[in-house]
Amino acid sequence: MRHAFYLLYLRQLNWVHWQETLAENRSIIIMDLEYSKFSDASKKGSWKTALLFAYQSLGVVYGDLSTSPLYVYKSTFAEDIQHSESNEEIFGVLSFVFWTLTLVPLFKYVFVVLRADDNGEGGTFALYSLICRHANVSLLPNRQVADEAVSTYKLEHPPEKRSSSRVKVYLEKHKVLHTALLILVLLGTCMVIGDGVLTPAISVFSAVSGLELSMSKEHHQYAVIPITCFILVCLFALQHYGTHRVGFLFAPVVLTWLLCISALGLYNMIHWNPHVYKALSPYYMFKFLKKTKKGGWMSLGGILLCITGSEAMFADLGHFSYAAIQTAFTFLVYPALILAYMGQAAYLSQHHHTSYHISFYVSVPESARWPVLVIAILASVVGSQAIISGTFSIINQSQSLGCFPRVKVIHTSDKIHGQIYISEINWVLMILCITVTIGFRDTKHMGNASGLAVMTVMLVTTCLMSLVIILCWNKPPAVALSFLLFFGSIELLYFSASLTKFTEGAWLPILLALFLMTIMFVWHYATIKKYEFDLHNKVSLEWLLALGPSLGVARVPGIGLVFTDLTSGIPANFSRFVTNLPAYHRILVFVCVKSVPVPFVPPAERYLVGRVGPAAHRSYRCIVRYGYRDVHQDIDSFETELVARLADFIRYDWHRSQHTSPYAEDDASHSNESSSERRLAVIGTVTFSGTPGYGIEESVEPASVSIGFSTVESVTDVIEMQAVGAGAVERRVRFAIDDDDSESDGQTKMYVQLEEELRDLMTAQEAGTAFILGHTHVETKQGSSILKRLAINFGYNFLRRNCRGPDVALKVPPISLLEVGMVYVV
Repeated sequence: MRHAFYLLYLRQLNWVHWQETLAENRSIIIMDLEYSKFSDASKKGSWKTALLFAYQSLGVVYGDLSTSPLYVYKSTFAEDIQHSESNEEIFGVLSFVFWTLTLVPLFKYVFVVLRADDNGEGGTFALYSLICRHANVSLLPNRQVADEAVSTYKLEHPPEKRSSSRVKVYLEKHKVLHTALLILVLLGTCMVIGDGVLTPAISVFSAVSGLELSMSKEHHQYAVIPITCFILVCLFALQHYGTHRVGFLFAPVVLTWLLCISALGLYNMIHWNPHVYKALSPYYMFKFLKKTKKGGWMSLGGILLCITGSEAMFADLGHFSYAAIQTAFTFLVYPALILAYMGQAAYLSQHHHTSYHISFYVSVPESARWPVLVIAILASVVGSQAIISGTFSIINQSQSLGCFPRVKVIHTSDKIHGQIYISEINWVLMILCITVTIGFRDTKHMGNASGLAVMTVMLVTTCLMSLVIILCWNKPPAVALSFLLFFGSIELLYFSASLTKFTEGAWLPILLALFLMTIMFVWHYATIKKYEFDLHNKVSLEWLLALGPSLGVARVPGIGLVFTDLTSGIPANFSRFVTNLPAYHRILVFVCVKSVPVPFVPPAERYLVGRVGPAAHRSYRCIVRYGYRDVHQDIDSFETELVARLADFIRYDWHRSQHTSPYAEDDASHSNESSSERRLAVIGTVTFSGTPGYGIEESVEPASVSIGFSTVESVTDVIEMQAVGAGAVERRVRFAIDDDDSESDGQTKMYVQLEEELRDLMTAQEAGTAFILGHTHVETKQGSSILKRLAINFGYNFLRRNCRGPDVALKVPPISLLEVGMVYVV
């Protein structure tokens, strides 16, 4: 019966293969981690797979970029320059469009930036995560050395031991640069969110504007705005259903649109001006600037719209492979866009006195206008959907890293990773989109606003990429400087042109960015201050161990999960809880849900579990680690898995205590370890077959169970955590129950104690689980600066009162919730 009881808890361990250990004649289990997200096989595959991914990427990645021909020429010729008989303006604009598309999306993104992926993920946070792992510049709280053992934390280009980059040393030495780097990342993030407001408005408005050729001017003015607003309302109203139900239509729509604009471009070139290809020469750019002077420079704010959506190639890298995105852009999207712009230029070179303003639809043959209009509207909706989903994703990442107020994230698909919906953000985006559409009423102002947002994001990417080249790729600073100067000068040229449109719409993304950055920075700053307060006011373990019936403190049935940001020590909110209610649960678990600067943490490496006090006290610590793109579990599955991991740890810890001889050397090296709070172990989810034994693995392969690491003990260590020394030895432990050992008397006693502890855990789970969370109010110390008082007393507390509470973010059922009031003086 006893062995059957243990096997019930061992069913979830899967041992793939194991080898004999000569010294102990036991088996070392080598687990082959099957985590598909990190498998390169699915990424590289065959050509057939790569082509399939390339086709699917059209609807997700290229919807925004492919619809840019709808408004580029119209925005460029809106005011600053005029189309003349000499065609110097239209040919100069075409030359600028061609070289901009070639240098920025093709050379910069496809051939350079896409290679800077973070375990297959891209975007602003991916670059920041890479930099933080290669240099000690992160401002995330509760970091641990153990986080560096996560398999996705790997450094693809480990730094040389002999010397360290001067740039790295300089960055790590000056703390103000850490804050400046975070502000730069937040700026890029805020501009992406701003683009989520502007892109749906300008895309749908430009597509619907094709009605102007089929209606009188009076009717057109009263039709385009209402139709655009109606489409936008429908688009946002359907977000909560998710895109997985109609996602299969996205790629065919964008493919049809690309083939459509390619055919129109070829038709216009052949029919109107076969020699338009000559305008691709850079000579026409200089000729254009020489003639138009300041007006030509200011018109660059419209030309840059041809690369809107380029950032999506990098941001959506995690959904596809590098080869798929590279193939789709190089062989389909890029040629289609060039043909579309050349065709429009060929038509306009022969039509200098059109009865309408320059627009995409004037170059469409009259017999094809209605089908093209329908396809354009569908393509603009697909492009808008992609940027809306991207906005949800980046806000979720910001929230995971403690840089955005808590919002409720709903996962709309159980099968497709990353499809989420945030209701508050959705309705705010809808209101802002409709406000922009009604307020601006034309492509010119929308284009000026969108152009500034797009170029700011690209400048941020260029700056971060320069650091990645030095810190992560270990290239000489001259290489990074060349990259920064070449692409940065191009983007600064366009950025300066966009700033001249400040009063004509460009003020909007700046205003949105300032507002969002203030919110994000205040929230992050207050989060750090709260963590420092918890760290300085944590209670000693001796205090916890002294609690008992002699002090009038009772243990009640059930499991108590005390949520805290601390990775060691007893949080002050628990001491306050026991002081006011002198009782706590029979099984006590201090839970820390933390973020690690990686996109994903493999499930087998998610839980770090350890004891708090002796085994008889039945108190544990569990650190749950998530990446910035991980899907957080719902509370029911979390509670069930947490109990299962505790059971695994209990079994492991008892057997570890019975096999002390293999640890003699290891324990001696950690003689200063606290006797009250033991080291943490990585507890994974696997199953086993056969009769495995017990052994030690000296490698750093992804493991199901391993000895943990010491935790950070002070604020200084949190902010300036040092890496593991070069001579440190990392040990991983594999274990299982050996039937032969159970025959000995010592093992029999251990089995009795193990069975008792496991039975207590099961009994407590049946009695129910209580979730103990802190309900905090933060205020500043006397004598604090006015700026700090405004940020904390008014800004942060206003956000805290009006955003989701931690119980909603963690999806805790109200019937199981216990909140402890705390005042934080920071």
